Amino acid sequence: MLSRDAINAFCRSLPKTSHVVQWGNSDVWKLGGKVFAICGWSDGESAVSFKVSDLAFEVLSDMPGIRPAPYLASRGMKWVQVYEDPGLPDVELKAHIETSYEMIKAKLTKKLRADLGLE
Repeated sequence: MLSRDAINAFCRSLPKTSHVVQWGNSDVWKLGGKVFAICGWSDGESAVSFKVSDLAFEVLSDMPGIRPAPYLASRGMKWVQVYEDPGLPDVELKAHIETSYEMIKAKLTKKLRADLGLE
């Protein structure tokens, strides 16, 4: 799995993102004030959580090294956490994080997307 630094660098590379550290030293990545990825620790190892579609939630949740994201999934949200190997290959992990970003972007108001220069 990508290192925490690599995950943070990838999230930083997406347009108009913001970053805060909260929830026990987790790197929280947002777009327009809405969270699309959380990078933190699981038993001392890097772990990353992100929003997924209903189908991806069903598929990914059953894969080794991936689980419904603690706290978020228990509240009915479709988020998964990649927390140990094998998890996802780097390219697939980045694609899922980018999809989470795009899902959040699509839910922003037209005005906010325009204000952020995303339209």
